[in-house]
Amino acid sequence: MIHPWNADLFRQLGADPEHMPHAILLHGPAGVGKLELAIELARWSLCEQPSGEGACGVCDACNWFDQGNHPDFRRVEPVEVEAEDADAAPAKKAPKKGSRVIKVEAIREISDFLSLSAHRGGWRVALIHPAEFMNAAAANALLKTLEEPPARVLLLLVSHQPRRLLPTVISRCRKVAVPLPQRARALAWLAAAGMADPESPLAEAGGAPLAALAYAEPERAARREAFLDLLARPRQLDACQAAQTFQPVLAEAWGWLARWVHDLLAQRLAGQSHYFPGREGSVVPIAATCALIDLLAFQRELAQAGRWLRHPLNAQLLLESWLIRYSEIAGARP
Repeated sequence: MIHPWNADLFRQLGADPEHMPHAILLHGPAGVGKLELAIELARWSLCEQPSGEGACGVCDACNWFDQGNHPDFRRVEPVEVEAEDADAAPAKKAPKKGSRVIKVEAIREISDFLSLSAHRGGWRVALIHPAEFMNAAAANALLKTLEEPPARVLLLLVSHQPRRLLPTVISRCRKVAVPLPQRARALAWLAAAGMADPESPLAEAGGAPLAALAYAEPERAARREAFLDLLARPRQLDACQAAQTFQPVLAEAWGWLARWVHDLLAQRLAGQSHYFPGREGSVVPIAATCALIDLLAFQRELAQAGRWLRHPLNAQLLLESWLIRYSEIAGARP
């Protein structure tokens, strides 16, 4: 499914099907429909009766694709790997939870697949999502295919953070930015999807409609409001208790804290809130008491800390350290 704000981009990419690039890197913010766009490009390129608007949806190729068994299509996504082998761990110590990566074996399988003849005599298509999850060995393995692509091969890379990709990988792809839709269009789409009050989730999502749809899930919304209530009272914040409560959703808590600090800075520098406009009654007085240099330093710390979300650290201690730092900055007496 192509989302309405990406329809023009799809038509541009499919304007000359006989001269498609061998590799396309779709990049942009999370939640703008990059993956769906890539899937539809793959479906369209394999369709036996494609049009400028997309795949026909009725041919054998489309039916196979929709059922997930088209012989000329492969999709690669991250798998979870252990931080350490269970056999190497002490007898009474469980192996730590690992991070998610795209391993070199998966990329080698893709390269082997693309070197074969197409079953239907057309394109062979591989989709890698999110491409930045490739480890160094996997990215280097992909380079050979990018440098010497077989005929009628289409590699689709989807990335939320293209800067994490090797420059040599980026340089061998056609880079296509998938931007945020206009705010009015995003709000209309969310309203049509049944969201009663789309403005607040869309603001938290930074304008990304699909992320806003996920953010509006009732249980998550309740957790967000409870966490923001704690941040709104930094002098009463019990960092230990809060960390114990929210450590199961560490990534969410980190996101809320990072956006809250961004809004504190936005109030100091521009007099407006970006992510939580409904919380200005709390953000404005807190921002007024914070030292600007401390806020900027803490924002950098949180940005760097984001990389640890995929690594096997103690979530409670990590969150507690951030909240202690926040209470020191935001709870300081003027």
